[in-house]
Order: sequence, then structure tokens, then C-alpha cells
Amino acid sequence: MQSKSQTVKEYLASLPAERRKAIEEIRKVIRKNIHKDFAEGMQYGMPAYFLPHSKYPDGYHCDPEQPLPFASVASQKNHIGLYLFCVYCSEEDKETFVREWKASGKKLDMGKSCVRVKKLEDIPLDVLGRVFKRATPKRFVAAYEASLSSSTRKKKTSKKKVAKKVGSKKKTTKKKAAKKTAARKRATKR
Repeated sequence: MQSKSQTVKEYLASLPAERRKAIEEIRKVIRKNIHKDFAEGMQYGMPAYFLPHSKYPDGYHCDPEQPLPFASVASQKNHIGLYLFCVYCSEEDKETFVREWKASGKKLDMGKSCVRVKKLEDIPLDVLGRVFKRATPKRFVAAYEASLSSSTRKKKTSKKKVAKKVGSKKKTTKKKAAKKTAARKRATKR
């Protein structure tokens, strides 16, 4: 659920008490451990941490008007979402995060863009703190830019595969059409 709130304070005020308490505790951990060059604000309708244009002028590749997203936290309908862009950019960081979270004994529900938890007690806050402590702006930008060039290569490769498939489908379709035409001619001659 994307919020219309303009500030983190407004966002928090709009939440039910239990969710507000959970989000505030998560924010405390993040703010205690995050590098000073990252800023907090609202981004994509949720409290977010990002590298401002003053530190990374290019902004986010999907929308250069936006500062470079680093992490977000949101109260969703059925869960609290931890959007850890800082973890998803680097396979090494992702593996470390997964290993540490699982070692905590807490259940990890990790999708393609976020970690979902039902309540604050489901989060190993020490693991979350280490994620933010490890991620310096320099390290994060390097991982982000490497992931961009990696995804560009993947897209080009997949486009070639799609082109090959389309080409083979055309041949198959032409063969089927030729067989149907031949069958019709045979049926007409009888």
C-alpha cells in the first residue's frame, strides 16, 4: 500500500499503534547504523533511506529525478516490508544477509524485492543493523553500478534468445501452414 504521506512523521502518524511501534524500532536500528551520507525521507510512498543527488548526481536509473534508493520500510496490508536495495544489488551481500538471518533462527520470507515479516519480533535486529553498518556509500554505489552493467548484459543475452525463439517459431508456423495447404490440395483432388 503506497502512502500519500509527504513526511516520515505523517506516515508514522497514519499507522495503527502496533505497526507504528514496529516501524519506529526498525528506524532506530537503521539510523544508529547507517552511514551519515545517506538521507531519510519519503520515497515511493514509504519511509526510505537513499543517497541524495548531492552525493550521487545521476540518481536512480529507473527515474533519475529520484535519489538513489538504498532501503525502505513499509507497513503493508499483511506484513511489514523491508526493501533492502542495498542487499539485492550484490550477490555477496545477499548471501551474507541470508546466512546471518537464518543463523539467527528467525524465519526468512524473502522475495524478489523485499523481506516480509508479520511483526517486529520476527526481525533479527542485530542482523539488520549489520546490513546498514557494512554498507558504505562507496561500496553501495560500486555494487549498484556493477548490477546495472550485469543486468544490461543479461537483457541483451535474453533478447538474443527471444529473437532465436521467434525465428524458430516463424519457421515452425510456415511449415505448419505449408502442410495444411498441401493437405487441402490433396483433399480437393480426391
